[in-house]
Amino acid sequence: QDKLRILSILDEFGVTYIEGGWPGANPKDVDFFSEAKKLKLRNSILTAFGSTRKANTAINNDPILQALLRAETKVICIVSKSSAWQVEQTLKASLTENLDMLSESINHLKANGREAFVDAEHFFDGYKNDSAYSMQFIEAAIQAKADRMILCDTNGGSLPEEVFEITNDLVKKYGKQI
Repeated sequence: QDKLRILSILDEFGVTYIEGGWPGANPKDVDFFSEAKKLKLRNSILTAFGSTRKANTAINNDPILQALLRAETKVICIVSKSSAWQVEQTLKASLTENLDMLSESINHLKANGREAFVDAEHFFDGYKNDSAYSMQFIEAAIQAKADRMILCDTNGGSLPEEVFEITNDLVKKYGKQI
């Protein structure tokens, strides 16, 4: 009930996108998305949040993507690791597999009529350590037609001028594509 009240207040305030959480995380979040469908939002677009398909999982069998689609939100935001180090050390996946997970997940969401936002997790740290891979990540999202890219300073370790310089470089290279 608290989340529904907050959603209504943020809508009144005029917040454009409201990330409501992961609809498969627990019964309360499933109920939240079910009840939120009944609200008549005037200014806001409720967004479900989850992750790309898991490594070694077929796109149609991924329980997270299935839960995201069942939430029936117009927009789904998926988180994906954009740092080569994080992909290899945390996910224990290959860099190619991670890009495939990203592309396939975006394509699946788009094929099911959703807008796809991408949270590029660990983007700035990843870019500083291996900019070539972080750029491949951006390019894969662009090719898959992601609607928005959210560049995350996940650990909060980047200085404002670093964030500005990296973002400025991306805007110069990709313009309005990201």
